[in-house]
Amino acid sequence: MSRDPGAELVDVLDDHGRPVATVTRREMRARRLPHGSTYVLVFNRRGELFVHLRSPDKDVYPGRWDVAVGGVLAAGESFDEGARREVREELGVEIEPEPLFPLRWADEHTVVHGMVYRARHDGPFRLQPEEIVRGEFLALEAVAARAAREPFCPDGLAALVEYRRRPGGRE
Repeated sequence: MSRDPGAELVDVLDDHGRPVATVTRREMRARRLPHGSTYVLVFNRRGELFVHLRSPDKDVYPGRWDVAVGGVLAAGESFDEGARREVREELGVEIEPEPLFPLRWADEHTVVHGMVYRARHDGPFRLQPEEIVRGEFLALEAVAARAAREPFCPDGLAALVEYRRRPGGRE
């Protein structure tokens, strides 16, 4: 990760998820350009989901809880490469995430062509302080209860809702 995340290069994607341009992350955010992103749902062997509090310095959804580890793909990076890189950077562990399904997300902050993954790891993790303030494993019911009273990243919650809707998505 560069010292200036805003200077990182990302691909701008068309409506079909194909790269059509390359810009800095800063420009992508300023112009709300569609880009690729990964969402890795990390469960422990008890079926609890790792949730974390995002840094207040994040460029989108700062200081919110998130149910997914992941983030914006670098220019030319595949979803699988991005998922592995994000887990390695944010949690400090090597995991081979299992790809599950694509996710499209758009709101007033961002437009994403995403891919949702599942991974298993019991920790411990070496959390990246620039990205994560703290994190913990929670039962899915406890995640829902926290999301009802504290701010969460809406795209991550959308990934979790779709995961739980699918066969085998109950942990």
